[in-house]
Amino acid sequence: MPYTELLRLWNESVQAVDANDWEGALAKLQQIPEQTSRTHFNAASAHLALGQLDMALRCLDLTIAKDERLAVAFFQRAAVMLQMNRSEEALSDCIWAQEHMRGNAVIDYRQLGLRYKLYYWQILYNTAAAYCRMGQWESAMDKLLPATQDRGQGRGGNIEVALKSVERREVLDPLLVPVGSVFRPRKQEIEQLHQRDFLGKAKVISSMIPNDDFGGFEPLRQQVSVIRTSLYLMRLQSVTEPMF
Repeated sequence: MPYTELLRLWNESVQAVDANDWEGALAKLQQIPEQTSRTHFNAASAHLALGQLDMALRCLDLTIAKDERLAVAFFQRAAVMLQMNRSEEALSDCIWAQEHMRGNAVIDYRQLGLRYKLYYWQILYNTAAAYCRMGQWESAMDKLLPATQDRGQGRGGNIEVALKSVERREVLDPLLVPVGSVFRPRKQEIEQLHQRDFLGKAKVISSMIPNDDFGGFEPLRQQVSVIRTSLYLMRLQSVTEPMF
């Protein structure tokens, strides 16, 4: 498939997401034979919005298969697995997400087209959520305590509330990438899809003069008529000249 066609379908699927048309978004994405990690991630987001956890998990598997260093994909897959009570697998994905943060406190994915920032404390939070489901409350506390030292943006009071929940032996709900947050194609590339015709299309203009076969510009009509008249007179003269 040409890249321009992929861009068109990708962009139309994003427009469907913006309209909360999840089925329409999936229909557009399914027309792309060779999908990328970003379009697979978008398909997972649409399936999540529809409550289709199994299909969302499958799309996230494909996302990671295409890009094994995408921390946000591991983070999202861990959250989906937690919803499916697959805690040990979720814990493994949290560990991989931490690894692919590469020591950063936050990764801003806007350069890749995803309007989302993944914070390290969010991964710690989901790690604690996995330990909660496994009944390992002390391990959950151990993961949350370091996150209290992170005063970065986006944290709010989430960690403090989570600590109190774990103290009460309450299972934490996982954090996910918000519904509707999808990878978008670059604006410049989409603008290039709409080619502009600066010359326009040729128009056939008919004359209102009966039997007029003149096909040029109107200012030249008189000159053309004079030339035609001269040629006619020359031919007439040649015919009427006497033969010696």
